[in-house]
Amino acid sequence: MKISYRTAAHDALRDALQNDSRVVLMGEDIGRYGGTYAVSKGLLDEFGPDRIRDTPLSELGFVGVGIGAALGGLRPIVEVMTVNFSLLALDQIVNTAAALRHMSGGQFSVPLVVRMATGAGRQLAAQHSHSLECWYAHIPGIKVLAPATVEDAYGMLRTALADPDPVVIFEHVQLYNATTDVDALAATDISRAAVRRPGSDITVIAYGGCVPKAIDAANRLAVDGIACEVIDLRVLRPLDDATITESVRKTHRAVIVDEAWRTGSLAAEISARLVENAFYDLDAPIARVCSAEVPIPYARHLEEAALPQVDAIVDAVKRTLGKP
Repeated sequence: MKISYRTAAHDALRDALQNDSRVVLMGEDIGRYGGTYAVSKGLLDEFGPDRIRDTPLSELGFVGVGIGAALGGLRPIVEVMTVNFSLLALDQIVNTAAALRHMSGGQFSVPLVVRMATGAGRQLAAQHSHSLECWYAHIPGIKVLAPATVEDAYGMLRTALADPDPVVIFEHVQLYNATTDVDALAATDISRAAVRRPGSDITVIAYGGCVPKAIDAANRLAVDGIACEVIDLRVLRPLDDATITESVRKTHRAVIVDEAWRTGSLAAEISARLVENAFYDLDAPIARVCSAEVPIPYARHLEEAALPQVDAIVDAVKRTLGKP
């Protein structure tokens, strides 16, 4: 059956609420409005206001409530409307949720899931087009996930809810309308990257909304006889070094695609790890395709110019291979 990324995320929420009475959903506009991206549509009518909680516009407050609920025995799913709003809750996520197991000497865990939309491409301008996944991937004590497929939009939430520690899930806004044919949806491994397209000439590493672009670039390059291996990171913390390194040791070249800004990016961290783990296997410098170092513009043509695009990935692969 054909299903969208949005529907998969919705069904994961619904199934979690049905299967475990401890699961509660809270966030801005997630109840009566059905969620800014319609992921929670209909859940209030089905499960009632005790389990589907519309919250005030205070990320610091309702993420803190989610932490307290998790400590009290519930399995809260907190939706932060977009990643830029999560900055208002950094103290709760970084200083409390991520640190509490350590600071309590292992006496307490925080089984909290925080979902948020991320990324650009919808002309939402500089304040609503951030890709800050690397900020969270910097923090010990949490898992950071970036589902790029319909299957992972469903399965990663299912697995995250079983985790005893905080999990932050980034859903790229450009993926909600993506559809695919699936036989069944099931829980997904949240410890490993995935090889989305096998290849032998060069490794293209991406995550989230850049994965479809990387696959499109690989398909285009295949016409020219270039076999790209596309790695979907999926899990940004902890990074799956083994899968990345194994691929680069096979292909001997790497291009990293990251919608974040180049400076201090996850692409930079992956580059460093590849140098540490596979330097003598590399036949060319590692290339990075990142967003331009500017606030994301509103105008469509400027927004597209600022973001990683398929053409830029194709060019980076050809340059790395020394092909015109």
